[in-house]
Amino acid sequence: MSTPMIQAAVTMNQLQNKMDLIGNNMANSQTTGYKGRQAEFSSLLIQNVNNMTDPANMQGRLTPDGIRVGSGAMLGSTNIDLTPGSIKETDRALDMALLADNHFFQIQVTENDIEETRYTRDGTFYLSPVNDNQDVMLTTGDGNPVMGQNGPIVIAEGFDSIEVQPNGQIAVSLGAQTEIAGELAVVEMMRPRLLEVSGENALRMPDVAELGFNPEEIIQDVVPNTDLMRSGVLENSNVDISKQMTDLITAQRAYQLNAQTISTGDQMMGLINQLR
Repeated sequence: MSTPMIQAAVTMNQLQNKMDLIGNNMANSQTTGYKGRQAEFSSLLIQNVNNMTDPANMQGRLTPDGIRVGSGAMLGSTNIDLTPGSIKETDRALDMALLADNHFFQIQVTENDIEETRYTRDGTFYLSPVNDNQDVMLTTGDGNPVMGQNGPIVIAEGFDSIEVQPNGQIAVSLGAQTEIAGELAVVEMMRPRLLEVSGENALRMPDVAELGFNPEEIIQDVVPNTDLMRSGVLENSNVDISKQMTDLITAQRAYQLNAQTISTGDQMMGLINQLR
């Protein structure tokens, strides 16, 4: 296979990954708190062939001399777009939307008997019975505990009403008495591009030792006693369908162009093989 055909084949594979990423964004356009992903491409190994020995060839030239022969393009990185989504009113006490674009809720997920803290912008929370229905725990729609300052937030059953205050404190009322049952643990992402997608509309901390960072350089606690969220509202996905459709068409056309390169290369090689 010739070099242009190899370049086209490599690039087609990476373009397919980009189209898969766009499809995932579009599929989550109605997912609460979902943050779109963006693909960035980079060139693979490039060889510079110096075939210009006459100094006169450099006169008036704006590009580097010689011929640059590449190996195609690859998906260099997948970045998270933290642009805030629009806010929709729900008038439900346990629906919350964070105010800062780099703030996240913490949830506790158990997989293969291993507990792990993950991070989400989806503030759709519920109360699930625990301890033989004596208490209730604040959880996500999947039943994962929502983390507070002192671990999962557990509230004694029997209260009359519940309210989440702007600073994340959860106030429950019983008759004329009101008490703080817990406080949501919100974190600030300092380097959101380093976080890994873990599924279920959540992110996870990568292996920071392997990346050469300290955990504090990626995630930090927010300033306490400040307005962090609104209750009774939810944050919509920040996916722009029109932009995703434009990106999809562009990627498809690039894919078709590279496919045509391979087809044309096959035809040329066939003609060469027929020469006598």
